[in-house]
Amino acid sequence: MDYKKIADEVSEKILSYSQDTSGWRVIKVSKNVTVSSKPSKEYAGNIYRGEGIIKEVPSKIIPFMYLPEYRNKWDKALQSYKLLERIDQDTGIYHSVTHSYGMGLISSRDFVDLLYVKPYPGGILTTNSVSVEYSSCPPTPSCVRGYNNPCGYVCSPLPENPEHSKLVVFIQPQLGGMLPGSVVETVNVSRYPLVFLLPLVKELTAGNSDSCVNRNFHYKSPK
Repeated sequence: MDYKKIADEVSEKILSYSQDTSGWRVIKVSKNVTVSSKPSKEYAGNIYRGEGIIKEVPSKIIPFMYLPEYRNKWDKALQSYKLLERIDQDTGIYHSVTHSYGMGLISSRDFVDLLYVKPYPGGILTTNSVSVEYSSCPPTPSCVRGYNNPCGYVCSPLPENPEHSKLVVFIQPQLGGMLPGSVVETVNVSRYPLVFLLPLVKELTAGNSDSCVNRNFHYKSPK
C-alpha cells in the first residue's frame, strides 16, 4: 500500500475542507467551541466541523493532537491510543479504541488510521488522517471496527494575534455495526468535535504545552 500517496491525497482533502465556507449548518455552540455539519461527499452521512480559539501557537498545539503520550492524557473518549508503525518523521499508522457511549447504547469502536502531519506557509500546521487496512491489527470481537473518512486538524495562527491560534477539526466517521442513523447522529457523532476540542483547550490553557518545547517540535513551513 502506498501510504505516502494516500497521505498526500488526504491532506489535499483536509485543505479543501478548511477552505470550504458554504453549506455549513451550526448544530451546537459550547464553551467557545462551535460545531457545524454538512453532507459528506465521502459517504452517506455528514462531515462535522468543530472550531475554537486557543492561546498557544500551532507548533505547540499540534503534538497534542496525535502523539500518544499527550492524547492518552486529554482525550477521555479513548480507552487506548498507540502508534503501530512509523512510516517517516511526519507519517504513521495509529490504533485507537473508544469507550462505549450513551450508557452502553453504542459499544466500543476501534480505528486503524494513517496520520500525516503537514505544514503550510504562514505557520499553519495540519494533521491528516484516514482509516487503512493493516494486517498486523485485524478486527477483534472485543469492539466494532469503524472507519474514518478523511479527517484532521487545521491549526492557524491568528493574524491579529500570532500567539493565539484557530483550531479546526474535521471528522466523518463510519461507526460500523447496526446502529440507526438517528442514534449515531444524536448520541455519538455530533459529540465528537466537542469531545476532541474541549479537553484539549482545557489542557493547553492550563499551560501544559510547555513540555512540548523540550521535545523540539519545530515544523518548517514551505516557502
